[in-house]
Amino acid sequence: MKRVVLSWSSGKDSAWALFQLQQTEDVEIVSLLTTINSEFNRVAMHAVREELLDAQAEAAGLPLFKVPLPWPCSNADYESAIKTAFDELRLEHDVTHIAYGDLFLEDVRQYRIDLMKKSKLTPLFPLWGLSTTTLADDMLSSGLSAYLTCVDPKQLPESFAGHKFDNNFLSQLDNSVDPCGENGEFHTFVYSGPMFKSNVPITIGETVNRDGFVFTDLALAN
Repeated sequence: MKRVVLSWSSGKDSAWALFQLQQTEDVEIVSLLTTINSEFNRVAMHAVREELLDAQAEAAGLPLFKVPLPWPCSNADYESAIKTAFDELRLEHDVTHIAYGDLFLEDVRQYRIDLMKKSKLTPLFPLWGLSTTTLADDMLSSGLSAYLTCVDPKQLPESFAGHKFDNNFLSQLDNSVDPCGENGEFHTFVYSGPMFKSNVPITIGETVNRDGFVFTDLALAN
C-alpha cells in the first residue's frame, strides 16, 4: 500500500485528486498537507481562512498536516519548511508518497520532483495530462461545488471573484482561459462534492484588490 499525503490547496483540483485517490485500491490516504500563512492564518496560496480549511478536512474525514510559513516568505523559507514537513511525515508517520493535483504545467511538476529528491518520498500526480475541459465537466457532473476565491485580473474579469464555479461560469470564459484555471487565472474553494462526507457551510464576504489579485473572502456559516 502507498501511504499518501495529499497537497491540499482547498480548491477543486486538490479536491478532485482526493476523489481519485479515494478510488485507488493500493492507496491509503494518511492526511492532507497545507501551507499556512502564519501571519494571517490563511492558506498560503488561496488566502482561504484556516477555519474553512479545518472544516474541509473534517468533511473529508482526514487529519490535516499544517506547514506554517512566515510572512513575507521567500522561496528559501518555503523550501526549508516543506522539506522539514516531508521529513516528519516520512519518519514519524511512515508516509511514502506526496500527491499533487497538477494538471499540465511541466515546470511546476519538475519543481516538485526536484524538491522531493532528498526526502525519500515519491511524488504522485493523479490528474496529470487529463483534458481540462473534460475534467471541469466531470467535476461539475459529479456534484462538486466551489466558489472562485481569487482572480487574476490580467487574465479574467474582476467580476468573476466570488462567482460559483459552474457551467454558467465556464460558458463565459474566453478561449485563452483554461477551464480549470491551471495557468493561475483563478483559484477556488470547494464546499461540497463526492470526496466529502458532508458539506462545508459558507457565507460570501467582501471582495478586495490586493497584491495584483482580486480576492473574495469566505467564512463559515453559523
